Amino acid sequence: MDDWQQGGFGLYLHWPFCASKCPYCDFNSHVVASVDQAAWRDAYLSELRRSAVETGGRVLSSVFFGGGTPSLMQPDLVAAILDEVRRLWPRANDLEVTLEANPNSVDSGRFRGYSAAGVNRISMGIQALNDEDLRRLGRLHSVAEARRAFDIARDCFGRVSFDLIYARQHQALDDWRRELAEAAAMAVDHLSLYQLTIEDGTAFGARHAAGGLKGLPEDDIAADMYELTQEVLDTAGMPAYEVSNHARDGAESRHNVIYWRYGDYIGIGPGAHGRLTLAGQRFATEAPRSPQMWLDSVQKRGNGELPRTALSGEDCATEYILMAMRLREGADLRRYEALAGKPLDMEAIRRLEDMGLLGRSRDRIAATASGRIVLNAILREIVA
Repeated sequence: MDDWQQGGFGLYLHWPFCASKCPYCDFNSHVVASVDQAAWRDAYLSELRRSAVETGGRVLSSVFFGGGTPSLMQPDLVAAILDEVRRLWPRANDLEVTLEANPNSVDSGRFRGYSAAGVNRISMGIQALNDEDLRRLGRLHSVAEARRAFDIARDCFGRVSFDLIYARQHQALDDWRRELAEAAAMAVDHLSLYQLTIEDGTAFGARHAAGGLKGLPEDDIAADMYELTQEVLDTAGMPAYEVSNHARDGAESRHNVIYWRYGDYIGIGPGAHGRLTLAGQRFATEAPRSPQMWLDSVQKRGNGELPRTALSGEDCATEYILMAMRLREGADLRRYEALAGKPLDMEAIRRLEDMGLLGRSRDRIAATASGRIVLNAILREIVA
């Protein structure tokens, strides 16, 4: 069987519009005065049909509406997309359909509409349970509004996740301990917890370069926050199944697991990436980042993709190990060797085992709890 089948098959749809641009965000998101949702519906449907010509017989395991802020999409637009998805592909019995939402774009009628359309999982960008920090992060909602939105989501959907950012300005370890306790008490089945990173090209990046972003925790405090996160959420019954993601047993994000297990996925929408195996050759796909450019490309050429990049076996092996090692379950050494045509550096693996950073069981390797904190350094060792 093709290698991708060991990871599964998913569909990602990118909605690029937001009500405002957060200062830390380097995602492909844009603020506009209005959106012609009928034109965007037609473009998404056109791209779905084009993609199905190549992949129509595959069983679809997940659909993910990301952004941007997909909860700004009209429910009838989401319904039209999902109706077409159901027409074009056979689906797993437990098809996961996730939609990202921001608390300030939530109302019960809109969420009921998404549920009726077929969305069965919500991923909510709460980011902080502290009003002052929400303001610093440029968020448009308060903690009270986030809690109300979360309650609406919980009433409408069986599966709800939310995101928090830590290592924020002026955040102490005890502050994060209290916030984690609140988050664990709120959580339905899944939490995503990310350390604040300062990215070039963002407002925070410019501010930091100018010396204006004060109060960021030192690296050792941020590492302590990561370790505290593992401790608190392990106790709460939501252990990490991936470096930044925690879930109750069976509630892992099936869509993101496709990425980490290096399956195939179609990427549709401005800036969307994909991985697609056709006739034994794996391709990297990408779409133009500009919303207008993407829309024009679909309308005028019938194709919203940039030229595809054919990936070598070694490219695929490297991508596989970089993704799989993020998971607690780790990576399959035999799969890597089959892709690369050569084994990983076993001497480096043994050295990292001796240091307590890697564990090995038969043909699998995985980062230990200590290793996950320095995962990038481990990957440099074993991939080099």
